[in-house]
Amino acid sequence: MRELLTRHGLKPTKSLGQNFLIDGNILRAIAEAGGAQAGVSVLEVGPGLGVLTREIATRGAHVTALEKDERLRPALDETLEGLDVTVVWGDALEYDYAALPPGTRVIANLPYYITGPLLARFMRAPSIVSATVLVQKEVGQRLTSGPGEDNYGFLSALAALYGSVRHVRDVPKGAFLPAPDVTSSVLRLDFDRSRPGPAPELLRFIEAALHHRRKTLRNNLRMIGHAGEAIDEALADLGLRPDVRAEDVPLDALRGLAGRLGVVL
Repeated sequence: MRELLTRHGLKPTKSLGQNFLIDGNILRAIAEAGGAQAGVSVLEVGPGLGVLTREIATRGAHVTALEKDERLRPALDETLEGLDVTVVWGDALEYDYAALPPGTRVIANLPYYITGPLLARFMRAPSIVSATVLVQKEVGQRLTSGPGEDNYGFLSALAALYGSVRHVRDVPKGAFLPAPDVTSSVLRLDFDRSRPGPAPELLRFIEAALHHRRKTLRNNLRMIGHAGEAIDEALADLGLRPDVRAEDVPLDALRGLAGRLGVVL
C-alpha cells in the first residue's frame, strides 16, 4: 500500500475521510460477511486504492465502485486491471441508487463523515438487499441499540424500520493507513424488501420524536406542534406514562402514536 501510494504520488486526504484498510484478514472477513460471491452484484462506496474492491471481485462478484477522488484513477487502474469492476467517478451522495440491479449488496469501508446519509440512501433503495459496512464503532453502537439502551436514537429506529442489523466484528486503528482516531466496527444491515417502506411522514415523526431522546416524548411532540391533550390521550391509549422519555419508547408504540395523532393513516 505504501509503495502504491508513493509510486503514484498520493497521500490520503483527511477531508474525504480516506483511511485505507490494509489488514488482509479483515478485508477477507468483510467480503465474506457481505456475501461477495460469483454472480452477485456488489456496490462499493469509496474504494480508495482498490484493495477491498479486488478482494470482492476475485470472488466472482460484479462490482460497481463509486469514487470521488480522481487522483486515485491511475492507482485503481493498476489494482483492478482485468477484474469485473466498473468505477463510477463522482459524489456518492448524488448517485442514483435506484438504478442498481435487483439484489445488489453494498460492501464498503464508508467515509466516516457521510456514513449516516449514505446508510439512509441504501435503506431507501429497493434494489439493495444488504449493506456490510465499516463504520466508526460509535455509529455501530447506535445502529445496533434498542429502545432503553444508551446509544438508541433515530439511526437505530431507522435501521429497525427497514430490516435488521448485526455486529460482525470490531476493527483496531492499526488496520488502517493512516490510523484513524477511533476504533471501527463492521456491521451487516439486511433490508426486508418484502414489506413496504415506511411513509415519509412516519420517518419525519420518528426523527422529531427522537431528536431530543433524553427528554420526555410529550415535550418532543409538543415542539413539533401536537396538542398536549391529544398527546396525553394517545400515550394513555398505548399504556405509556406521561413522562416517558423518548429513548425508552418501542418502535411499534411510536408507530401507534403517529396513527393516533393523525400523522399517518
